[in-house]
Amino acid sequence: MPSISSVALSALACLLALPTADAVPTGTTYKLTQNNVGTSFLQNFKWETTPNSPTGRVAYTTQQASLASNLTYANANTFIMRVDHTTTLNSSSTVGRQSVRIKSNAQYGTHMAVFDIRHMPQGCGTWPAIWEADDSVGIVNGELDILEGVNSLSPSYTTLHTPGSCTLSATRSQTGTAVYNNCSSSAAQASGNNGCSVSSTTSNSFGPTFNSNGGGWYVVERNPTSISVWFWARNDKTVPTAVSSGASSISTTGWKTPLAYFPSSSTCNLSANMKNHNIIINTMLCGSWAGSRYAASGCPSDCISYVNANPSAFVNAYWEFAALRIYT
Repeated sequence: MPSISSVALSALACLLALPTADAVPTGTTYKLTQNNVGTSFLQNFKWETTPNSPTGRVAYTTQQASLASNLTYANANTFIMRVDHTTTLNSSSTVGRQSVRIKSNAQYGTHMAVFDIRHMPQGCGTWPAIWEADDSVGIVNGELDILEGVNSLSPSYTTLHTPGSCTLSATRSQTGTAVYNNCSSSAAQASGNNGCSVSSTTSNSFGPTFNSNGGGWYVVERNPTSISVWFWARNDKTVPTAVSSGASSISTTGWKTPLAYFPSSSTCNLSANMKNHNIIINTMLCGSWAGSRYAASGCPSDCISYVNANPSAFVNAYWEFAALRIYT
């Protein structure tokens, strides 16, 4: 997230080969390479104990500790990761409320990922996110925020962060609304409120409405020429069978227009800006985005004080996954 004649003709051919801003390429078939269901998350992801941010109020736990305290739960067909909802925090302590942050062992470039989500964290002070990045180097290798939002406020946001120059057309083949179209992000900026952000136009894509509807499917496709993200609600009859059934292969041929579409172009070279990434899932508390929008969200008190004093407010601050399927 940052010679003429024959050479010129070659460069022109490369530019012409790039997809236009309003064309979503289709047709590639991907094969299922990792089927994360229930306890398989425990083997295929690592639990990160990333330090709390200066404006956050979270303490990410180890896998062993989170299993012992039931902040992580897995059985044959369910995987849950939740925020602590029983402990009142000491305001003078530097230790925040316990939460879970996981990162895939494997990294991915070209791939598709299907997130079958039954429930996502909700509530004042929460900042749930599913994203792809190499967090060991920060924004240097780019970042894709597939799904995130704060304080239970709809809609969801999908955002591309690049280390180098990247600007996109405001009119692209997507159903979401382009909020920003300059994707270039510094390490200090990559906090959920910048980059090429796209907001969903459906309220059931995030928060309490998403949960009351039984969740749904988020799907991402990343290839050298574009990145696309789709969302289908649980009761959406148009969801592709390959998505809902967990098929052994998948293709976007015939799919609806994506929620968010980020094409490579002469003003945004995706291959130069986006390297191999891990998949990361977490629930932040407060922080630069949830904290800054806390009062405007209609939440009481201030974010840090609320998180400290109201453990029961986080009883619904949990992720529940039916599956996460990776196709390459």
